[in-house]
Amino acid sequence: GANKPGYHLRNANYPRDFQVDLMADIALAQPGDNCPKCRGKLSSARGIEVGHVFKLGTFISERFGASFLDNDGTSLPIVMGCYGIGLGRLLAAIVEQSHDDKGIIWPLSVAPYQVYLCPLSLDKPAVLPTAEKIYQELQKEGIEVLFDDRDDSPGVKFNDADLLGIPLRLTLSPRTLQSQSVEAKWRTEKEAQFLPLENLAAELNRLLREKSAE
Repeated sequence: GANKPGYHLRNANYPRDFQVDLMADIALAQPGDNCPKCRGKLSSARGIEVGHVFKLGTFISERFGASFLDNDGTSLPIVMGCYGIGLGRLLAAIVEQSHDDKGIIWPLSVAPYQVYLCPLSLDKPAVLPTAEKIYQELQKEGIEVLFDDRDDSPGVKFNDADLLGIPLRLTLSPRTLQSQSVEAKWRTEKEAQFLPLENLAAELNRLLREKSAE
């Protein structure tokens, strides 16, 4: 209304010069205030919208001629609704609820991979070939694996593993090869365990099933 003649009026007086549809005390609700309808106490909590439902009614169907025949054979417009799940928001909500100072902690049910395969000292004999064999065997068993074959230090790989938050980390090194085993560590646990290379895929499937059932 700025600079519009006659838009702002001085010396207006209610109810002489205008009428109102609603007169009320308007204020920002605060936790602990009384609900104006039920008189209960208001509370405040943070949330995130991960999905929505909109009732469209017949607004769109009438314009597009979308109809159906009811039991009496009468043509009626379709009553429509809009239902959506925000996948990006859903992932953000999961990360917000499941993380620590090192990174994400993906629940097994929604993790992008189940296993993080981490071979160390790739310049040492048998490490990389053994890791590639493990990768192929796990894939054949239907286990989803992220194979980190970068020639980086253990610290870099472990930090990245924690940051990505894949549920189970498998570490293969010259030391574990000497005992024909791999180190297995859940992202949610501090202690690791050693699993024999023999029948490794079957053992991992068992561990993953048990974890899923928790």
